[in-house]
Amino acid sequence: MRMVPLGDLMASRVPSLDPSKYPKEVFELWSIPAFDTGQPEITEGANIGSSKKCVEPNDVLLSRIVPHIRRAWVVSKSQNEMRQLASSEWIVFRDESFYPDYLRHALTSDSFHSRFMQTVAGVGGSLLRARPDGVKKIKIPLPPLEEQRRIAAILDKADGVRRKRKEAIRLTEELLRSTFLEMFGDPVTNPKGWEIGKVIDYADCIVPGRDKPKSFTGDIPWVTTTDLNHLGYTYKSRLNIGLTIDEIKQVNARIIPKDSVLLTCAGDLGVTSIAGCNMVVNQQLHSFQCNEIDNHFLMHVITYQKNFMHQRATQTTVPYMNKTACNSIPVIYPPLELQRKFGGFCRKFSASTSQFDSLEQSENLFNSLLQRAFRGEL
Repeated sequence: MRMVPLGDLMASRVPSLDPSKYPKEVFELWSIPAFDTGQPEITEGANIGSSKKCVEPNDVLLSRIVPHIRRAWVVSKSQNEMRQLASSEWIVFRDESFYPDYLRHALTSDSFHSRFMQTVAGVGGSLLRARPDGVKKIKIPLPPLEEQRRIAAILDKADGVRRKRKEAIRLTEELLRSTFLEMFGDPVTNPKGWEIGKVIDYADCIVPGRDKPKSFTGDIPWVTTTDLNHLGYTYKSRLNIGLTIDEIKQVNARIIPKDSVLLTCAGDLGVTSIAGCNMVVNQQLHSFQCNEIDNHFLMHVITYQKNFMHQRATQTTVPYMNKTACNSIPVIYPPLELQRKFGGFCRKFSASTSQFDSLEQSENLFNSLLQRAFRGEL
C-alpha cells in the first residue's frame, strides 16, 4: 500500500478571518469544545474573540492541543450557507487524494497516535501541542479512493454499533439515578429525613493485601480499578488474568466474595461496582459485604459522597482513602424493604454484564478493524 507523508495532504494555504469585523454575521464555528458536543457552534461574529481559520466542506481537522485526547473531525456542508470557521488549534487537511472519513479514522488510529505524540512540545497539560512540522513527516497508508471508501464504510459501521451501546448504557444509568433520587432523595441533603450512619454500621469490609501476585495462572479473576463496570457488575479482568488458590496464598491475598460492593479508594475515588463472582482485588479497591443493607442500594448511595471522600483522602501523587476513611463514609439508611425494591429495579434495568460485555466486544472489534485497516489487511 502506498505510504504518503501527511504534509502532502495538508491545506497549503488556509486564509484567516477576524469575525469581530462582522459582528452581526452568523458563523459556523468548528471549535475544540464544540467537537465534544458533536456539532459546530452557531454564533455571531461579535461573540468570537479572535481570528479563525476559514474552512470548507470535506476538510479534515486534527486537534494539536491536548494531543493525548484523539480529536479528528470532518467539516460537513453548512446547512444555511454560513461561512465556516475553525480554531487555530486545528491542523487542516484538504486534498482530493483522500476520502475524508478514511483520513479521520487514520488520524485516530493507534499506529498514528503513537507517532503523533512524538511530535508534542510544551510544559504539560493544556499547554502541550503537537508540532505541525513534525506531523507533516508522519506517513500513513493511502490506497485508491474506492478502497478508502470501502474501508471507511466498514469502520463507520463498527463505530456506530459501539456508540449505540455506549448510549444505551448511559441512558440506563440516567434512569437508575432518577429512580434513586425519586425513591430516596439526595443522600447528601437527606430531605426525607432517613437514618444516617457510617457504611461500616451496615456492612463488613475486606481490605486487600498489599503484595501483588507474582504470577497469574488461575481462574479466580484479578481485578483492578480499570476493570470496574461502574454501577453494574464486574466479572473479570479486562486482561483476562486470574489466580490459583496457591498464588493467592503466596501473597496472603483475600478472596472477595460474590455480591460484594467494590469501591475505588485511590485515584478516581467513588467508582463502584458489584462483584459478579468471587475475585481478588488490588489495594486500590475496598470492598463491602452487605449484611443489613442492599448491595445495589449501597453501590449507588456511596457515589453521592465524593466530596467526603476527597476531604478524607490523603494526597500524594493521587488521592488515597485508607480503611478508616472508607468505612466512615456516611450513608442514608431507608427501610430495608425499600432498599430491596430499588435493588430489584436495578437487577432488571442495570448496565449488567451482558451490556458491558457487548460494549467491550464492540470496542475490541472496532479497535481490531482500525489496526487491520491501516496495516492493509481489511
